[in-house]
Amino acid sequence: MTDVDTVRAARYPFLRDSSKLAEDNGADVESLVSSESYAQARSRGMERVLDALENSEVSYRPLMSDFDRLMEIMSYPYSRIIVSCINDRFLTKRYALAESVRMNRLLGSDENKTVAFVANELGVNASADGNGLRMHFGDYLRFSTRIKSPEWKLINTEVHDGYVILAKEKFDRVLQNALQDRIESELPLPVPERFVSSMRPDIDHISVVLSETKNRYSPTGGGPVDLDFMPPCMKSILSQAHNGMNLPHSARFALVSFLHALGMDSTQILALFAQSPDFDESKSSYQIRHITGELSGTEGYTPPECSTMKTNGICFNDDNLCRSEHMNHPLTYYRVKSGTSRRQE
Repeated sequence: MTDVDTVRAARYPFLRDSSKLAEDNGADVESLVSSESYAQARSRGMERVLDALENSEVSYRPLMSDFDRLMEIMSYPYSRIIVSCINDRFLTKRYALAESVRMNRLLGSDENKTVAFVANELGVNASADGNGLRMHFGDYLRFSTRIKSPEWKLINTEVHDGYVILAKEKFDRVLQNALQDRIESELPLPVPERFVSSMRPDIDHISVVLSETKNRYSPTGGGPVDLDFMPPCMKSILSQAHNGMNLPHSARFALVSFLHALGMDSTQILALFAQSPDFDESKSSYQIRHITGELSGTEGYTPPECSTMKTNGICFNDDNLCRSEHMNHPLTYYRVKSGTSRRQE
């Protein structure tokens, strides 16, 4: 018999206890992929990935029996295998976010002792005591820096003996980032070819949904990039590049990250810069691949907002659409412009 808390292990299937429970029940990856006994786990694993793509959060299922809990635990590695087989950065990041948002929601209904236990499992130096939840300031800084609200700055928190004292809601939010980072760093996993063959129908189905989701979120709606819909600032920067002008880094960064966000790859972007009379292919290729994330293996940088463009002195020739009340980003300009054009056709 195992002394593992089976409900907790199923609610948070990334715990070491979850792996122990699976091992105690003789569950292994080979059986998970091929045995009819784990058909429910595979179905739930598919659901986890589809939830990530369609809802940005993995849904919750009742865990009434030991069987339900085992299937929930085994669905987690199955979903990770699917994501690994497809090996798409958009899918990996979206899946990691969905799993971490689910954990955040579940932690909200758990007592502080469980929250601290999960934190320690994620490598976060934390504890629960009479004063609430405490997290070492180093871990707090590591996982909270991308939350931009002033209230999250360390100077605005309560710190005692090197530990940040946090309200439960904020503590759970920091753990969300910790799990998201862990999943992103762990994937893709190496997957044997025999598993890929067995899982091919599920992989193909997720791939189709992934493509549809990307098209839905793309500023171009999945179609080709039309330079006529670009905002005046980007048109001006591209014109300067074509005329051989020496672009400041902020302008080059803005243009490349903007074009990449529209769906252009490094080769396509490089072709636009190649029209410059002093084009340096080697230098330009390196800069573009860095900004798009190809050199670092990341998703790439987000293009700057209109306010940043103005601060950097690269907001050129703004038009009436630029000056409209809700226009705050070059990508929004493209979406509005292209949408207006399609409605007039």
